[in-house]
Amino acid sequence: MCERVLNDAAFYRLLLRVDQDMAAAEQRQRCRVCGAALHVGHFARKPRGVPAGVGEDYRMRFSFCCANRECRKRRMPPSVRFLGPKVYAFAVVVLISAMRCGPSPRRMRELQELIGVSRDTVARWRRWWCELLPESRFWRGAAGALMPPMDAQELPASLLERFAGACPERLLSLLRWLSPISTGSPAVHAA
Repeated sequence: MCERVLNDAAFYRLLLRVDQDMAAAEQRQRCRVCGAALHVGHFARKPRGVPAGVGEDYRMRFSFCCANRECRKRRMPPSVRFLGPKVYAFAVVVLISAMRCGPSPRRMRELQELIGVSRDTVARWRRWWCELLPESRFWRGAAGALMPPMDAQELPASLLERFAGACPERLLSLLRWLSPISTGSPAVHAA
């Protein structure tokens, strides 16, 4: 079952390595505004729902800033660990929301106890999946590749099913696919 991934520290360490690779690729690029080099501007986050044994490195949100003192524009690479400003780990938001599409109330209580997420938070996540994401520029551009079209009320479970492999592989593929929305960029989220 997918809920095993929620407590798999090795899976979360894999997500960190994926983010490190994406951050390295981002830093090799230049500032989009002035063309100057990018300097490291990483900062710590406190992601909730991450299992013990993942390590302190998991908390670091990779970020860069322009080396030009007159520009100093910040640039965050996509992430498979963090979903914009959400405090729970990206994988937790996806899996708990996907499980909310189908499990019994008892099973949902067990998942909430496992992760420590409130019923209200899960309800906000469901609203984000079912109402806000389908209205975003990202979704309108990316969802066209998904045939047949997706029913927004079944997100993210129906989206997770579109990827091949066992649950960890499907989840990683989905997180990579969704990673452009992790930057918090208004251009990505605006309807």
